[in-house]
Amino acid sequence: MIPAGVVTAGRVTHESGSVDDLAAASPESQRAGVADLLSVPSVKEAYVLSTCNRVEAYVVATDAAVGRAALEEFFLDVATDAVVVTDHDESLRHLLSVASGLESVVLGEDQILGQVRTAYEDARTAGGIGEMLEAAVTKAIHVGERARTETEINEGIVSLGSAATKLAAESVPLENATSLVVGAGEMGRLAARSLADAGVEEVVVANRTVSRAEHLASELETDTSAAPLSALDQFASDADVVVTATGSEDPILEAQHFESDGGVDAGSRGDGDDGTEDGSSRVVVDLGQPRDVAPTAASLSTVTVYDLDDLESITAETREQRADAAREVESMVDREFDLLCEQYKRARADEVIAAMYESAEQMKKRELETALSRLEGDEFSREQREIVESMADALVNQLLAPPTKSLREAAAEDDWSTINTALQLFDPDFGGDDGPIAPPLPIGGATATETHLEATDDD
Repeated sequence: MIPAGVVTAGRVTHESGSVDDLAAASPESQRAGVADLLSVPSVKEAYVLSTCNRVEAYVVATDAAVGRAALEEFFLDVATDAVVVTDHDESLRHLLSVASGLESVVLGEDQILGQVRTAYEDARTAGGIGEMLEAAVTKAIHVGERARTETEINEGIVSLGSAATKLAAESVPLENATSLVVGAGEMGRLAARSLADAGVEEVVVANRTVSRAEHLASELETDTSAAPLSALDQFASDADVVVTATGSEDPILEAQHFESDGGVDAGSRGDGDDGTEDGSSRVVVDLGQPRDVAPTAASLSTVTVYDLDDLESITAETREQRADAAREVESMVDREFDLLCEQYKRARADEVIAAMYESAEQMKKRELETALSRLEGDEFSREQREIVESMADALVNQLLAPPTKSLREAAAEDDWSTINTALQLFDPDFGGDDGPIAPPLPIGGATATETHLEATDDD
């Protein structure tokens, strides 16, 4: 029996859950998350995308109920109202939208496309990518590339790092400022580059692994230095702008990091050159999830702390500027989704057609051998044998051409009854105890649904 599968997906994102929900949803690693999902019986494929703003899991299972059960277990530690579960069609469409940047905090940002690729490689390594997710994820990457090369969806602010820089610039002048970036991962790298491009005088990169901080610092075209996290007391108190983007479970910056040795706010330095009274304020943008900066830091009179929620004004402005491009990308996603559906259907029909040809080939071979054994003799040449074989091949191809066309049309119209009938005509024993062939997927025919996981008695 030709296998069938259904895609089901679950997600916790910056829109559906809190920072704590995202932290609870995050697996040990993307590979580990895929392995956990594959351990569920009847889950054939799995893909996990885990970033600071989203944790998404996709499974291919024998039916939707199996997929939903696997996702319930995967998101067991997350508040149920923070988890969004989608059916086959909506799961595929959402994946395309994610890769294109339509679901990001910063509309059209570029970082997510690389994250989708990395998650794909992680899932492949963990054995989670089969025929269905291979088609889906590679299609998503293709859509993401098209969105960024054929539209202006990524013009201007293209990451949370650049959004953080713009937000900081609204509070303090960046030119000739001293900046501190805590965290040398992808988000920290984008923030550091954005600050350097904005004209800051110095960028200090602090990281748990100093060698990674040194590598990032070497990439920047401004005065840079690297430091361990243990030196945050020194550099945080001197920086005009601080951007944090680590994966720490606990805050790494407290109020005392921004205070001078005398116990007063380090930003209170008397009149500054820019005419501000009691010195210039410093800005801290916390991009960490969970938070990197303790809430007490915001109580200091000369420290302004922003978190991801505060970036909404910047991202809303970006969304307004990119509204036309977003509509273009949405149309692109719709078209590519339709093409993905057709690709699945063609592949499914081709499997059925291959089974039909295999059955016909076996019959042809059997009858050809019988006929040739009767005709062979001293006067039956190899050329004559080739003519008979060629005639048999031509008969099979001509006889199967019309049903092949009809089967492909039936698959495109989700007419699986016709496909079953055709197969049974060529093989009366087709299906056996398993019954008729199942429809491949509810592609394009089912109403897309988006639900939250049901609360259990333990909740």
